[in-house]
Amino acid sequence: MRSGRVCAALVLVAGLALAGCSGGTTAPTGSAVLGTASDINPHPRDDIQDGGNLRLATPEIPVNWNTLQIDGNDGDYADIIRFMMPRAYNTDAAGNLTVNHDYFTDVQLTATNPQVVTYTINPKAVWSDGSPITWTDLASQANALGGKNKDFLIAITNGFDRVSKVERGVDDRQAVITFDKPYADWRGQFAGNSMLYPKVATADPDAFNKSLVNGLGLSSGPFVLKSIDRSGGLIVLSRNPKWWGDTPKLDTVTIRVLDRNAWTQAVQNKELDAALLSTVDDLQNLRGVPDVSIRNAPLNRWRYFAFNGAPGSILSDAGLRVAISKAIDRQRIADTMQNGLVQKPEPLNSHVFLRGQHGYQDNSLGFDPDAAAKELDALGWIRQGNNRFKDGKKLVIRDVFYNDDTWVQIAKLIQQDLGKIGVEMTIDTRPAQRFFTDVIQPGDFDVCQFSLSGDAFVFNSLPQIFGLYPNDLQLNYGRIGSPELNDLIDKTLSELDPEQAIALANQVDRKVFEEGHSLPLLQNEGNYGVRSELANYGSPGLASYDYTSIGFLK
Repeated sequence: MRSGRVCAALVLVAGLALAGCSGGTTAPTGSAVLGTASDINPHPRDDIQDGGNLRLATPEIPVNWNTLQIDGNDGDYADIIRFMMPRAYNTDAAGNLTVNHDYFTDVQLTATNPQVVTYTINPKAVWSDGSPITWTDLASQANALGGKNKDFLIAITNGFDRVSKVERGVDDRQAVITFDKPYADWRGQFAGNSMLYPKVATADPDAFNKSLVNGLGLSSGPFVLKSIDRSGGLIVLSRNPKWWGDTPKLDTVTIRVLDRNAWTQAVQNKELDAALLSTVDDLQNLRGVPDVSIRNAPLNRWRYFAFNGAPGSILSDAGLRVAISKAIDRQRIADTMQNGLVQKPEPLNSHVFLRGQHGYQDNSLGFDPDAAAKELDALGWIRQGNNRFKDGKKLVIRDVFYNDDTWVQIAKLIQQDLGKIGVEMTIDTRPAQRFFTDVIQPGDFDVCQFSLSGDAFVFNSLPQIFGLYPNDLQLNYGRIGSPELNDLIDKTLSELDPEQAIALANQVDRKVFEEGHSLPLLQNEGNYGVRSELANYGSPGLASYDYTSIGFLK
């Protein structure tokens, strides 16, 4: 599907500010329709300088560099780690896939009954210590994500719960994966938001959960992790001397820890070379800056509003969650936050597909505050003045999110909507550091907001976010689900006919709305402020980067 933290189809993005409003006027930059564009200032390698340092920003130093592990499954972490780790497929702006030949000479579905996928590893592919990438690395990762051993604190099963065995093929450079149940998105098991890790990092729960807390360890990409300055908030990547592919044009990549609200000013001050923009004001501030370009292509990221339905929580009643969801005017949020950023602001009306992806349709329950009020009355939440009470308890819910100006703005709009039906919502902002690990994973919220970042594999994250499984949290932080929804997800993942799988996925989406699991809010319009001389980097849409070709024009 699409992502919130990483390994999975979904990755979390704590501080992704999607948009904003302004008193001035700015020409809209795009349509917020995914799969139609990539805006990275493309140039052939011959146009690029040899050398240079790319300066980027991140909200925090990763608390875990294993993106497959629940603490490491963060989109901001993944943006850094993708410079250094293998993925099986490259993706273009339309989501079309090609095998990443730096790592695999071939990936084939070699049988269907049972389903068998064969990965043939590039004989030149090695880890950063020079040791070869072999079938045992794939087998170890499959075992860790298989879900049988709950001591592996995984962010996603990624279909490996359907794998019966991983075997050596013709030699150590070939892995043969056999499934005991069909799996539709098999191409995404080592691609998209997922990456291949060395077996030393996935061999047992202790290694999986803890060995990459302080750094990446072995990697296999055009860059390696050179240094981490925790006190100064600085991460430096350098060229991998063991890299066998095209030599990277850049010498180094420097990533600075910086509050998101300061990113635009840092580009303006020539302290950063690129940054994701948040508001119309950001666009206005950078459009007049010499040598800075605005690059735009709708991203596979969206704003997400989740309920906490865990037993004992105030929102454990699905009827209450659904009533509250119907009172939130998501169109008003879109009109307010995306005015001047897209030509036609619209809320996102699917949990599974983004606008522009084949299969997208409106499965939401709609905005109906009158129905919401009546449903609250029927549930025994009786209005008294500006509030509602039941058995002497006032209906008050707490909205928890990363402290960002745009997110506060959205929360205030939701607060106003809920106040009209007598539901009080308080705003509780938190710092970015360990936001998911210490706040969201333990369930320290009634409702919460964060962003999800996806990839071209739309089904992988259905069980990750919407499945409810004992002792297996993954990204279902609200602990909401049902056996019926689990069964529907299983049918979707097992369906190898693409159109039938899409139809089933839309049934999953409708059921998610009906259970009051969460609300998708806004699709990200993908505006980046980028140094004009920087090539092959910017707003990629669905496309993956060629990290060896990013650099500055001659």
